[in-house]
Amino acid sequence: MNKVLNFGSVNIDHVYTVGHFVQPGETISCQSYRRFAGGKGLNQSIALAQAGAIVYHAGKVGADDLWLKTLMDDKGVDTRLVETSNGPSGHAIIQVNAAGENAIVIVGGANQLISAAFIGRSLANFGIGDFLLVQNEVSNVPQIIQSAHAQGLDVVFNPAPMTADVLAYPLELVDILVVNETEAHALTGESEPQKIYAVLSQRYPAMAVVITLGHKGAYFFDAHSQLHQPIQAVQVVDSTGAGDTFIGFFLAELINTNDPQVALAYATKAAAICVTRLGAAASIPSRTEVEAQPPS
Repeated sequence: MNKVLNFGSVNIDHVYTVGHFVQPGETISCQSYRRFAGGKGLNQSIALAQAGAIVYHAGKVGADDLWLKTLMDDKGVDTRLVETSNGPSGHAIIQVNAAGENAIVIVGGANQLISAAFIGRSLANFGIGDFLLVQNEVSNVPQIIQSAHAQGLDVVFNPAPMTADVLAYPLELVDILVVNETEAHALTGESEPQKIYAVLSQRYPAMAVVITLGHKGAYFFDAHSQLHQPIQAVQVVDSTGAGDTFIGFFLAELINTNDPQVALAYATKAAAICVTRLGAAASIPSRTEVEAQPPS
């Protein structure tokens, strides 16, 4: 069976429901406060496991927050490669406005303690036929990509949060790039999906690209195909974690079927369920819930 090694963040999300995002110099009261498990890495690992993939999470968590590791265990993620640190866990401060949009401030914490030795230990039992999934919330991402590629893993990269440093990463080693509109524009200067792929394919001819467009659905591009999948119209409650849900379900179904069109359809249904619920990890649906949805 193909395994997924997800090298990613483990966070605590502090979520504040507000009428509108706070403006410079403004002080506002929140309507509610909740604490959730989060981090793009943790969310994507749980989504992969919920979708039926065999997923191992590699990352760091503060010694006082082992409940985050337990949560992943309970959701079916193998956490033998999650190590504890003496400092704080990564965490995020999230505003959710009346439209269900979010604004996020991230504190790296233990996620920024990924060493070369830890990368080597984590990759030791993975190789050809397995997948690496990595985001941009942990340290040493270029070395993670390089080391995984050297061992024959298929590399899936989600450059979130997008930073200027990503432009210098070894993207030529990435097999599947997953980006939203903002990340795609930062990488290419383009906004139209076809133009985005045209730029990326010129730079990285072997790379497949997935572009998520929120309510406009998602695209898949590679050297042989261009696919689009619309998303179901739902009442958005909280969009936090929707992109992570999409990525986990997309990759799990791509591994399962080797059919990107089927994977797109499956992932967009999962993301549509996610946005109808509060929280990040807590909003990720099960495979059974997704399969119960009518075809889009």
